[in-house]
Amino acid sequence: MSGPSHFRWQKAVRPIIALAPMAGVTDASYRQLIKALAPQVIVYSEFLSTDALAYGGKKTMAMMHFDPAVERPFIVQIFGKKPEHFLEAAKVVEQMGADGIDINMGCPAAKVVSSSHGSALIKSPGLAAELVHAAVRAVSIPVSVKTRLGWNTSETLIPFCTRLVEAGAQALAVHGRRFTDKFTGTADWSPIYALKEALSAVTIIGNGDIQSSQDALDRIGNLDGVMVGRGTIGNPWLLKDICDAFAGKGIHTTKDELTFAQKIPFILEHCKRAVQTKGERKGMLEMRTHLAHYVKGMEGAKELRSRLVRVETIEDVRKILNA
Repeated sequence: MSGPSHFRWQKAVRPIIALAPMAGVTDASYRQLIKALAPQVIVYSEFLSTDALAYGGKKTMAMMHFDPAVERPFIVQIFGKKPEHFLEAAKVVEQMGADGIDINMGCPAAKVVSSSHGSALIKSPGLAAELVHAAVRAVSIPVSVKTRLGWNTSETLIPFCTRLVEAGAQALAVHGRRFTDKFTGTADWSPIYALKEALSAVTIIGNGDIQSSQDALDRIGNLDGVMVGRGTIGNPWLLKDICDAFAGKGIHTTKDELTFAQKIPFILEHCKRAVQTKGERKGMLEMRTHLAHYVKGMEGAKELRSRLVRVETIEDVRKILNA
């Protein structure tokens, strides 16, 4: 717990560069790793259930743990559908010392949508606005929303987002796909540019298909910032490359510039942070996915991967990588 947060989306340094909230990926160890590489990146928690937060669920509360010394500004992403739980959950998030609350209205996972959470809220704009209003009413920290272009059309994006802003949302991060697209095809950013034109006073961040710093430069257009998710898995250096590109330090791809030997200390550091925050068993279990991505595209990657997905200790990782 800490003093009041002074973070405001309108005052955040432009362009905003954010790490997208990703279930099973953006835990404390990953966020800290990203912040060590690119301190100005805004980081989000994995999405947390408002139902669990309202009832004080231990596992969910633990997922909200962050290091205020390195992770600020830290945004907690929540999901759910009950306004009374949003009210309670928002208070808990503020008391924990987070700098902002983000509401997930974009997750397309079947399990999430079938419970009327995530992307399903796009079909219920009245309820979506009510959830924003409940969170805004409960706290003094800013409330934002992450959503998609629409359910099966992008025609609804502006009216939907206008309602969220009227309910008190200060910022919107929009993934350039509809719910029906899931993660297929190419992200379409043009409706996001149109949204910024329509809501010029609101912080609008674009998200989808950013795999390089050149992509970020090409796509930002009239937006306030970019949010990068899947492109960072196995390549956490990507956000540093993007920060450098926007700072006028040229276009480069750190991942390709480093030899694998140079990446090893970094990968081990990621393992160390995972173990520190979650204990050895759980930390290393969750690191296995990251490790498989770190060696992707390398010579002998298949054999390496089959060994890395069975590691149980940092020492196991060190031996495999150094060999």
